Amino acid sequence: MSLSSIQDFVEPVNLDLLSKDEGYRDTQLGKHVLVNQGTLPDISNADIVIIGAGECRGAGYALNGHAAADAIRAAFYDLYYWHAQVNIADLGNVKLGQSIADSYAALRTVISELLLQNKKVVIIGGSHDLTLAQYHAYTSIPTLVNAVVADAKIDLDLEARLPSDHFLEELFTGLPNHLNHYAHIGFQSYFMHPHMLETIDKLRFDCFRLGVVRESIEEMEPVIRDSHMMSFDISAIQNAHAPANLITPNGFNGEEACVLMQYAGMSWKTSTIGLFGYQAEQDHKGLTAIQMAQMIWYIVDGVQKGKKEAPLSEIERFKEFHIAFSDIDTKFLQSKSTGRWWMQLHNEQWCPCSYKDYLVASNNEIPERWLRALERE
Repeated sequence: MSLSSIQDFVEPVNLDLLSKDEGYRDTQLGKHVLVNQGTLPDISNADIVIIGAGECRGAGYALNGHAAADAIRAAFYDLYYWHAQVNIADLGNVKLGQSIADSYAALRTVISELLLQNKKVVIIGGSHDLTLAQYHAYTSIPTLVNAVVADAKIDLDLEARLPSDHFLEELFTGLPNHLNHYAHIGFQSYFMHPHMLETIDKLRFDCFRLGVVRESIEEMEPVIRDSHMMSFDISAIQNAHAPANLITPNGFNGEEACVLMQYAGMSWKTSTIGLFGYQAEQDHKGLTAIQMAQMIWYIVDGVQKGKKEAPLSEIERFKEFHIAFSDIDTKFLQSKSTGRWWMQLHNEQWCPCSYKDYLVASNNEIPERWLRALERE
């Protein structure tokens, strides 16, 4: 496997600056991650590939090198290594361009190459508009993309000056467009124009308010499982749990953010996960970096759990339930390994769903997830 095509786009990691004087213990992740220290590591067997991205001009910040990515990386390497079945590589930091467009292009090139090699990519650092580079990287496959974003705001303010406040416009309408579906998790209503949700709903996209998600966070697992890419803005987490979030005091708590990351790790379909919006100089005692490091740890945990899942073709590994609701005959599957659910749509395609969807169907009602899937055809 050759990575020569991206060698010129990344900078190595300086482990001497990240680790404490005594280095890492054998039980810490810093001893087990394959790191680019001047030569790109062999990622043939890597399940997760980490890349740093320091471009933050899209949010109005002056460039600060790779301080954000390195702070998250240092906190992650300090954590303990529990997942021997998961191989992790760190290719270092994507070089910054003279312009934002140059940085987008470099990041897109690196992600594209890793997608072609069937890797799950975790992008750390940088402003939230880097989601565009993450999205456009899928043109290399190519495929229609299901995208999920966790953010306190829906970045569709067409009057805003900064790309980080309106980048979703390009995601939704830019050409060529390969967006199949968009789902937004954790928006806070007081930041939203009342008519914006109506517009998004007309596009048959899904938006889940913070309070609704927190009441039943397990309902987000099928949403994330069916996505190709996930983008997480640090503003989605409460300031108390992520002090570098200067947007709002409210949001998910730290544990809930980790649960969402675990869902993304478990998904075979989710191939890129971006953790954006972090500025190291705004962090109080490095607590946000630690929070984000723990979120990556849960991605790893999810990958290990996902390895236990069987493909739907191995029907003996699932419990099968035949259901009739509203004159519709269909089937539900529950994995014997992970407990996750799928429902068969009218076109005989399998759609990720939840136990709640099964209960709704059992009561002779049409699950909303079924209806939304039908609307999008």
